[in-house]
Amino acid sequence: MKKIVLIIGCIMIMMTAPAKENPFLKPFATPYGTAPFDLIKIEHYEPAFEEAMSAHQSEIDAIVANPEAPTFSNTIEALEYSGEMLTRVSSVFFNLLSAESNDGMMDISLRLSPKLSQHSNNINLNEELFKRVKAVYDTRFASGLTPEQIRLTEEYYKNFENSGATLSPEGKEKYRELSMELSKATLAFGQNNLRETNAFEMLLTDKADLEGLPESLIDAAAAKAKSKGKEGWLIDLSAPSYTGFMKYSSRRDLREKLYRSYSKKGVAGGEFDNQENVRKIVNFRLEIARLLGYNRYSAYSLKNSMAKNETAVFGLLDQLAESFGPTARQEVEDVKSFASQMESRAFDLQPWDWSYYAEKVKDSRFDLNDEMTRPYFELENVKKGVFGLATDLYGLNFVKNADIPVYHPEVEAYEVSDEKGDLLAVLYTDFHPRDGKRSGAWMTSYRDQEVRDGKDNRPHVSIVMNFTRPTDTKPALLTFDEVETFLHEFGHALHGMMAKTTYGTLSGTNVYRDFVELPSQIMENWLIEKEYLDKFAFHYQTGEKMPEELLQKIVDTSNYNTGYLTLRQLSFSYLDMAWHSLETSFDGDVRTFEQKAMARVQLLPVVSEACMSTSFGHIFSGGYAAGYYSYKWSEVMDADAFSVFKKNGIFDQETAHSFRINILEKGNTEDPKILYKRFRGQEPSVEALLRRSGIDN
Repeated sequence: MKKIVLIIGCIMIMMTAPAKENPFLKPFATPYGTAPFDLIKIEHYEPAFEEAMSAHQSEIDAIVANPEAPTFSNTIEALEYSGEMLTRVSSVFFNLLSAESNDGMMDISLRLSPKLSQHSNNINLNEELFKRVKAVYDTRFASGLTPEQIRLTEEYYKNFENSGATLSPEGKEKYRELSMELSKATLAFGQNNLRETNAFEMLLTDKADLEGLPESLIDAAAAKAKSKGKEGWLIDLSAPSYTGFMKYSSRRDLREKLYRSYSKKGVAGGEFDNQENVRKIVNFRLEIARLLGYNRYSAYSLKNSMAKNETAVFGLLDQLAESFGPTARQEVEDVKSFASQMESRAFDLQPWDWSYYAEKVKDSRFDLNDEMTRPYFELENVKKGVFGLATDLYGLNFVKNADIPVYHPEVEAYEVSDEKGDLLAVLYTDFHPRDGKRSGAWMTSYRDQEVRDGKDNRPHVSIVMNFTRPTDTKPALLTFDEVETFLHEFGHALHGMMAKTTYGTLSGTNVYRDFVELPSQIMENWLIEKEYLDKFAFHYQTGEKMPEELLQKIVDTSNYNTGYLTLRQLSFSYLDMAWHSLETSFDGDVRTFEQKAMARVQLLPVVSEACMSTSFGHIFSGGYAAGYYSYKWSEVMDADAFSVFKKNGIFDQETAHSFRINILEKGNTEDPKILYKRFRGQEPSVEALLRRSGIDN
């Protein structure tokens, strides 16, 4: 069940390369079959996609034409192994479309979108193919299949069912139309978001505009301006630049300017406006859900999740809102009071003030800020610490291999070996923001793990981030939040790298959306453990360990503003569910709808022209539609799971082994509730999260 995700698009005319020179048209002759990035040129993509789709369709035709009765081998397994070339070119193209894009690739994505949608529909709506899949599905328990083969059969059947295979001929044509239009709208949404983000620059030329900024941020802003051929200090909407400025700048007018620019992405009118795309996307999704027999898109989507239905999702969100609400409101009052004292007047706290004054309260209360910890989080040391955690827990070893091609000079490739010294995976790391890379942080794969013809094909995994860059005078010194993000994405990487399944469709992170965040979020817990920090948090100049006093401050501040941060996350989940639990088509005002959806957990004044929906890529151009609650759902599990490590020891080998064999290796070969209970011995409870957060319930 090969999945292709379309992301963004732009305009440029391409040349077509001769097929004999196209590296995609044959298996990669590189170390471990990794992508030959050094040979791939932009003109290779379109002919490769065309030939790959044609080859894939021929393979599908052969499955349908097979005169033998449908079996797991000649139908389900044949489907699983089909489209190898298409998977090869898709994994490279769509990953680079996010990490190393350009106008030409964006244009290709626009041209490919309808073709790939049509190709996918031609398979999923193939009546004779579905008959064969259904025949295997109907006899799966009486055919001597292994549990994993049964699971794969069920996944293929559900995919066909969810993609319109059971519809009437008229319904299938309608599904084709809707899926095509939805693909175009999500593509346009992502393109607008990326372009507007990259278009904004705030160039500062007066040193007075730098008031309050730490030296590290000033140096980074100067380096960014210099790289663009400009004099002064350049602030943009990339994470290190935006969050740093909002946290430290004492220039309220500039904070407001930056906030308004950030919060109006996609809603300010003009060529990048996403309001109509939001309407189209939610309406197309609703129409697809209705076509398949559901009143709401959320009901259609959640059936393939741990939560199963909206009642369970809202039950968790409401419980957390009630538990964390009083703490959150008190935290806002504390920051407002501090701001009033600091400014010697009754202070009207606005969203562009929150990060600045919350950081001041933190500094005053705990005497701790990012600039105090940065010297101890030099990127090279952090890499040793993050990789070292996998060594301590699972015996993994990471060795850089310069012979493995990479797609940008800043990207590094590692051979990852297991405790026996056998190759486990190839890991790519890509740390810093640049033009052509979308914002945020993510894990992805260029090849999923699978066993074919008796050979265990190990995965090729990548983690992509946007961390503080080195400057002319200092190496890359990360904030605490950036180190936490590194651990989070590395947790996803471990889930992919340690996969031990037979079929790629069931491998690694190919699990329910509300389960996939468990392996990532649990890794964040180690960052507030002194025993772990003491292994890698060394001063980049002196080599001295982080002082015990500073270590304790990190632990003491771990729950600072936990209520505010929880309600902020809940607001995104409520917004997502509001959009995707609509039962009638939406043609109203996007901002008004959003403000109503988030009102229950709104803590700061609403800025009338601000809108998150129009840049909410997770749900409108990513895979989290009716699924953003997954972060909180998984957080309940990660707190509960880490309590076992806390009880047995944070580096306890037996606990780590249990987590590995029951969670990390299994992928989607079994129901996640069964997997979790096998590790934990019981179902997860919200109590561990409340205790960790210091919330009395």
